[in-house]
Amino acid sequence: MRRLPVYFLLDTSGSMYGEPIQALNNALSGMINTLRSDAQALDSLWLSIITFDREIKEIVPLTELVQFRLPEITCPQSGPTNTGAALDFVLQKVEQDVIKSSPTQKGDWKPLLFLFTDGKPSDIQLYREKTAQIRAFDFGAVVGCAAGHLANDMMLKELTDNVVHLDTADSQTLKAFFKWVSETIEQGNKSQGTGEAPKLPPPPDEITVIV
Repeated sequence: MRRLPVYFLLDTSGSMYGEPIQALNNALSGMINTLRSDAQALDSLWLSIITFDREIKEIVPLTELVQFRLPEITCPQSGPTNTGAALDFVLQKVEQDVIKSSPTQKGDWKPLLFLFTDGKPSDIQLYREKTAQIRAFDFGAVVGCAAGHLANDMMLKELTDNVVHLDTADSQTLKAFFKWVSETIEQGNKSQGTGEAPKLPPPPDEITVIV
């Protein structure tokens, strides 16, 4: 069975400490449950979760949805947002993880990448180097989410044309966002093999699409 690899890059810098990180955990759990109710997702979906603050951590390596177990994600009380280093890390993982087509086998579907942040990169020079590499890489779709008033929409627009903004990182807003993410992944699943990039579904009221 050809796999659809989906990578989540999640900001766990100090500004996420407290209620936001708790809301993120709850919203991710709800998203996994939603995806598990989709038979096609159970057949082909593989998920990876990578967090970034001062350090980059692979919380869950690429794992098929049936076997996926979500650990509790934590964050430090303070520290930088090394988004550039996180993009570098995910590029390395995609190179390692994703099976390419060969004369004897069909490879995986194009991977999807979701980046969630409530701030702006601390490592701006590295970030700009890596955004160019991400754009050049053959992802099926890249979606950037800026949460809260400190998040920089325009920095994310350098990474991808698909940027959404959340006014807050509270429980209700994150739940709505990750429900929309699950619909986007399901859409990506359905578009595999058509040659078309997945179309993003209409967002809920809590999400603003940045044009």
